[in-house]
Amino acid sequence: MNPVSIAIIDDEKDILEMLSRYLSKQPGYKVVTYQNPLTALSSLERSTDVVLLDIMMPQIGGLELLPKLQQKFPQTKVIMMTAYSTLDKVLDAHRNGAVHYVMKPFESLAALEKKLKEVAAEA
Repeated sequence: MNPVSIAIIDDEKDILEMLSRYLSKQPGYKVVTYQNPLTALSSLERSTDVVLLDIMMPQIGGLELLPKLQQKFPQTKVIMMTAYSTLDKVLDAHRNGAVHYVMKPFESLAALEKKLKEVAAEA
């Protein structure tokens, strides 16, 4: 079975390192990280199964990047991440194709991984 290809896009280096370290230790994942969302948009591969996408980033926000990702990679599932949630942001994310929304700090990395497995199974 091919590993699940996950791209993590977040401007916070600590979040990238923590998620990458945790997910890389779990069996069945291939993880790439991007601190710059514009670099991610130009570098992502069609084979990416799931993107973990932060909403608040200085170069371009996740809600702005989401439709661009969906247009370029319609088969890729996107899970939005944020520490600052409003109902409007949640609705915008879902309207633009996000399949799930998680709050930072994460309830637990195991709970996040469980959600990733569910989303990847749909990919």
